[in-house]
Amino acid sequence: MIYLFSTVVFVFRLLDATQFMEAITFEFQIGLIGSIFLDIALIVIFSIPHSVMAREDFKKYCRRMIPLPIERSFYVFLTSITLILLSCLWQPVYFEIWNIKTNFGIYMTYSIFLIGLLLAVVSTFLIDHFELFGLKQAWNFPTKTEPHTTKFVTPSLYKLVRHPMMFGMLLVLWSTPLMNAGHLLLSIGMTLYIIVGTLFEERDLVRNFGEKYLRYKRVVPMLLPFFTFKQKITKN
Repeated sequence: MIYLFSTVVFVFRLLDATQFMEAITFEFQIGLIGSIFLDIALIVIFSIPHSVMAREDFKKYCRRMIPLPIERSFYVFLTSITLILLSCLWQPVYFEIWNIKTNFGIYMTYSIFLIGLLLAVVSTFLIDHFELFGLKQAWNFPTKTEPHTTKFVTPSLYKLVRHPMMFGMLLVLWSTPLMNAGHLLLSIGMTLYIIVGTLFEERDLVRNFGEKYLRYKRVVPMLLPFFTFKQKITKN
């Protein structure tokens, strides 16, 4: 539930739906520079734990203190908390970058936003939604169900792009008819987080699946469909 709440609040933040967030958002009188520094700090507070905790080396260390069945749930819980903090403490910077005012442009922009949101949600169900968010692991423990071995599969959207959930998030981040400096800072910061986090994840996937994933990398783009570039692919 907390992950769902954090996602809804973040979507409202991206939509600048302040009328739905007045009770849980805070604007501080810290000036333009202070607001920018606080916003950057919030992105860092979200990004670093989210990326570091997903790495196998950190997971091994974490298992000394956190039971394996709730490890993924704990990770989702912390990332949800940091996303809520980012959404509620974010300081708007209202300098206008672009403003689409035509009905067609507004409808098109929000349509892309909804497509991105749908892609991000559907992608989780194409693999294993309940395992991704730690629900299956927590359920398997009391029911004494043996965890299944993760297999390398590329269903539907994963044949178009290697990380369709992240592609959907990119569409969501940048599809807005009114882009102000605060939204631009959020979009740039989260885009950098997605790129860096995805590169780390790719390294783990190569380690786990070896040549299968290397072949997959050669034919399917990482984040943007139909956009590929030649790269030297090695097994780490």
